[in-house]
Amino acid sequence: MRQIKASLFLIVLARAALAGDRPATAQEVIAAAEQEGKLVIYSTTDTIFVGPLLKDFNSLYPKISVQYDDLNSTELYNRVIAEVAAGNGSGDLLWSSAMDLQLKLANDAYAQAYLSPEATHLPSWASWRNEVYATTYEPIVFVYNKRLLKAEDVPHSHACLAKSLSADPAKWRGKVASYDPERSGIGFLLITQDSRLDPDFAATARAYGAAGVKLYTSIGAMLERIQSGEHLLGFNIFASYATARQWKDPSIGIVYPKDYSLVMSRIALIPRAAKHPNAAKAFLDYLLSRRGQELLARSALFSLHDEVEGEMTASALMKKRGGNFKPLPVGPSLLVYLDQAKRLDFLRRWQRALGTK
Repeated sequence: MRQIKASLFLIVLARAALAGDRPATAQEVIAAAEQEGKLVIYSTTDTIFVGPLLKDFNSLYPKISVQYDDLNSTELYNRVIAEVAAGNGSGDLLWSSAMDLQLKLANDAYAQAYLSPEATHLPSWASWRNEVYATTYEPIVFVYNKRLLKAEDVPHSHACLAKSLSADPAKWRGKVASYDPERSGIGFLLITQDSRLDPDFAATARAYGAAGVKLYTSIGAMLERIQSGEHLLGFNIFASYATARQWKDPSIGIVYPKDYSLVMSRIALIPRAAKHPNAAKAFLDYLLSRRGQELLARSALFSLHDEVEGEMTASALMKKRGGNFKPLPVGPSLLVYLDQAKRLDFLRRWQRALGTK
């Protein structure tokens, strides 16, 4: 009974803390947003992770109704392009883990500028031209099934993973999962960044092919199959999703690769074609605020706000895991592999390595 009362007390304290910590949105923006009365969000973040966030935003701005469309990264990008081409407007706020596709939208003049008053709490690499903003700090990790993979058999770097797959292809055949770079925008970005950071990427890719890596467009599907034992291990998986799964099932193991851990961020932008731009500004400020960032951290989406404390923050990760994190800066460097010729060349080499072409 005491434990229940203590838990309830902590919940009340948390709610009270949130209630006194409002985003720094200008009053004229809030008034205009409430006049618009609606906000349409296109996002790649699973609804289960953002329920508390949307509920809290609604408690702050009850006059703004929120429509939340959960899409995959390529679908989100293509929808925006098609809607703008048809002259039908677009979603009001785009929130996607495909950093390169978000940058491409901004670079191709689909985004509008807005200097968020909350941007001062972000790292210097986390915004570009006041058009695109990083909102999370999410390392990319290996995930494995603790019940089926012995501790001594778990690879702790990309080189060790490739060596393990090559040494015993029969053991790993069909037991490794990752994103499909041909069908997933975020999958393409992650594997091209691997090709940049892994000094022996060609051999690594061949090892993936020898192991018959299974490719997916959904991180949920990968985690389910690792959890069930259909796969032993997955690579290029968001630590946020893996951590949330681990909270429910301790048989899920997580490895932060020792050679490098890419760090991704969910990028938010407001399209020029937004029908409710002020509501989008209010939500963007909320996402970047201490209040919104604390709720993101509680949902396992690591916070990058400089005042948020706790285990699920960028500062805590860097203290605990050391300096091998490689956050991708929000800027034009993300666009390199979106050049059509480079994209096709990379995918051809990837297909040859995997033996699919």
